[in-house]
Amino acid sequence: MLAQGSLILFLGFGLLLVLGAPLAVALGVAGTAVIMIEGLGVMSVPTNAYAGLAKYPLLALPVFVLAGMIFERAGVALRIVNFTAALVGRRRGAQGMVAILVCMFLGGISGSGPADAAAVAMVMIPGMAKQGYPRSFSASLIAAAGSTAILIPPSIAFIVYSILVPSASVPALFAAGLIPGALAGLSLLVPVLYFSLREGWGGAGGEQQVSAWRGFKDAIWGLLAPVIILGGLRSGMFTPTEAAVVAVFYGLFVGAFVYRTLTWRGIYRVLVESAEISAVVMIIISLAGVFAHAGSTLGAFDAFAKALIGVTSTEWIMLLMIMLMLLIAGMLLDAVSIFLVFLPILLPIAKAFHWDLVWFGVLITMNMAIGQFTPPMAVNLMVTTRIAGVTMESTVRWAMWMVGAMLLALALIAVFPQIALWLPNTLGY
Repeated sequence: MLAQGSLILFLGFGLLLVLGAPLAVALGVAGTAVIMIEGLGVMSVPTNAYAGLAKYPLLALPVFVLAGMIFERAGVALRIVNFTAALVGRRRGAQGMVAILVCMFLGGISGSGPADAAAVAMVMIPGMAKQGYPRSFSASLIAAAGSTAILIPPSIAFIVYSILVPSASVPALFAAGLIPGALAGLSLLVPVLYFSLREGWGGAGGEQQVSAWRGFKDAIWGLLAPVIILGGLRSGMFTPTEAAVVAVFYGLFVGAFVYRTLTWRGIYRVLVESAEISAVVMIIISLAGVFAHAGSTLGAFDAFAKALIGVTSTEWIMLLMIMLMLLIAGMLLDAVSIFLVFLPILLPIAKAFHWDLVWFGVLITMNMAIGQFTPPMAVNLMVTTRIAGVTMESTVRWAMWMVGAMLLALALIAVFPQIALWLPNTLGY
């Protein structure tokens, strides 16, 4: 039963993906097929599909998606770019540095890598091209910097992880992701400064910049958003789900009444598009519940985990194997999908080696961040290359430098877990 059911589950899932089936369909069909063939009770299919969604923390996911899109359309990105550019000044690599810093800051609002990358690319790429930056380099850089959005709170990926791993709370994960997210973003300064100095990109020329004070006054409403979200979470004023709702109404207020960039038609389009994105994610999570039930009832996940542990009993070799596997998976799947597919297998391994599950979640998410800008299926790069008007193939030579820089940050977190755990431990999570 175990061998046959596991074969149907994993090979069926892989075959459906190869044939081009959507991820949700592959998860649902493979799980349902195993349940029916092995006689696990067909009525468990709708029950587990519903149970996959019936979790209170999951309410935060569609609301944070909506909040991120509202801030993107409200014109917050342009104002924060102007303010950051005034602070950085005119020097070699200045606009590359601005792109990284703005992506990191907007990540504290949207929680979504593609949304973050799109907002910054629309504002930054034309100006960077005038300063001599190749469009393929700019697209790679902004895609890489945008990936920090799933590490810097509020992170949609962390919300999904906390649902699958209840012992890792959302506040603890948010706190744990802050320093690694900043470290991952700042690591990108190395290739930016190296190539800017070598190639002479940027410098004293270019468009007239606003003063730092004027830039600050224009950007203050956007700058307050992460303060309100994270400050409210830390003070206990609201839960992560309530924080998402506060972010939505704050974004609507700023866009409609302060910046006056959101019209009724614009608000309607934001609601429609965010609902479409959220529905896709929710369907995947729902049908992943069927897949997870089939695998756990069979014992397939535990058997897979034991097989991996049987390969080596050395902790660091096992961690290296897992990181390599996740890096490859990150090139092909998005973060939420990888959590749903791989966590049932990886959690028994993490428990066997007594790894801290908050730290483990940060490591997995950093791998997913790197995957967001690593070809061939890099979601952030798909967005930025389309905006830059270049092919994904032209970005490979630059993207590999970004991957190398962020891998160094990942290695630091893996070797020194306290980099991630210091803040949640200090805050008492």
